[in-house]
Amino acid sequence: MSREDQAAADQPGVDDPGRGRRIAVDVGSVRIGVASSDPDGILATPVETVPRAKSKADRSDIERLAAIVEEYEAVEVIVGLPQTLRGERGSAAGLASTFAAQLRDRLAPVPVRMTDERFTTVTASRALRESGVKAKGQRSVIDQAAAVAILQGWLDQRSRALRAAQDLHSQTEDGQ
Repeated sequence: MSREDQAAADQPGVDDPGRGRRIAVDVGSVRIGVASSDPDGILATPVETVPRAKSKADRSDIERLAAIVEEYEAVEVIVGLPQTLRGERGSAAGLASTFAAQLRDRLAPVPVRMTDERFTTVTASRALRESGVKAKGQRSVIDQAAAVAILQGWLDQRSRALRAAQDLHSQTEDGQ
């Protein structure tokens, strides 16, 4: 698979690994927000904010995420793919794609997927502001909140995709 193929947004339900926790990451240039799901894949919750490594030789961010994936016994990792409103890739998408490729190499055989994350940071910021968190106080948790939004979107899409596949299977068995 080429890096260009890997950079495209994935769809939940395709090659689904089944029941288990999922980890989502919101990759930024300074911090990485991390969220986790429950084993049934229903609810996303914040985990932590991981500082980005200072250099290409420093892989502390990749190693910390690998430790989280192991600790949570994750069956899948979801990386947010920031795109423009027109679905085009900018520099942030390139950063996320490169990071996802590094994670994929480190975490194999755990699948690393990418999903469209337009508006997740904006949505997270608004939710934090509405819950009374001031803009200055958001810095430490905004990346986690964005990762929660990324993961919850994935989980909801996954649930719909699996339900649709189950309905199709039931119809096929019934001879319809």
